[in-house]
Amino acid sequence: MGYGNQGRAHALNIRDSGVRVVVGLRAGSPSLKSAKSDGLEAMPIADAVSRADIVSLLVPDEVHGRVYEEQVVPRMRPAAALCLAHGLSVHFGILRPMKGVDVFMVAPMGAGSLLRQLYTEGAGLPCYVAVHQDSSGTALRTALAYAWALGSARSALLETTFKDEAEVDLFGEQAVLCGGAAFLLLKAFNVLVENGYEPEMAYMECVSQLKASAEVIDTAGLDGFADRVSTPALYGMLTRGNRVIGEETERAMRQLLKDIQSGEFVKEWLREGVGKASRFSQLLSAWNSLRIHAVGRKLRRLFGESGE
Repeated sequence: MGYGNQGRAHALNIRDSGVRVVVGLRAGSPSLKSAKSDGLEAMPIADAVSRADIVSLLVPDEVHGRVYEEQVVPRMRPAAALCLAHGLSVHFGILRPMKGVDVFMVAPMGAGSLLRQLYTEGAGLPCYVAVHQDSSGTALRTALAYAWALGSARSALLETTFKDEAEVDLFGEQAVLCGGAAFLLLKAFNVLVENGYEPEMAYMECVSQLKASAEVIDTAGLDGFADRVSTPALYGMLTRGNRVIGEETERAMRQLLKDIQSGEFVKEWLREGVGKASRFSQLLSAWNSLRIHAVGRKLRRLFGESGE
């Protein structure tokens, strides 16, 4: 159900693994043309659900509850299973699964585009696997088979719970992968530009080179990363890094985690993060107007790497 970043990757990978796939979409969805051009059968969500052995709900988290109650529950076959790619909606009560059906999660550790790319290259993206309801007694086997069809068994499958995946995923996004990384890069860029350095040089040094460091950390770990940088870089890391990311940052991270665990973050997100007139829209508009983005676009055009 859904054909966005994750939905498309799931559908194509599973189809190419030999499983029959039907894409369920809301009426008038702009994704209908895309799904059909990819050679997939597409139809309204309720019709797709009525034919499915596994209903994979890959629409945005905030609409999980409504789509599930209105279009999945009335048409779901008695022996069908519900699959999700994130534990958030179930753990925080946005979606309340009906009793008597298997409910499991297969959550790739990365974007759908990367999931698809690695599959086509003969590799796989690691993923979390969890079972919320095991009515059949074989829910974990079904989840593992689904993960195999995604290509993730080529890499690594880590068994967890809906609770732990939801909370750890939100924390990682806020503290490091999205919030932490984005604002660390932005602040560093601003400091250099404010002190008279060329914006392009600031961008290249603080943003563009991050990819190389991330790749080394991914393949060799933090210890291997330390072995591969220059002596002044390593000395600066050991003596200055904790000044930038110190006790204040750790305190902030602890509070982030508390807000996630208590459900306060999800309540705030549902209250203020959905809709065109929301606080989220205002924050996003301000973010999109920052100078760093224009500098980045200029450099990516220059190097032929627009990413757009």
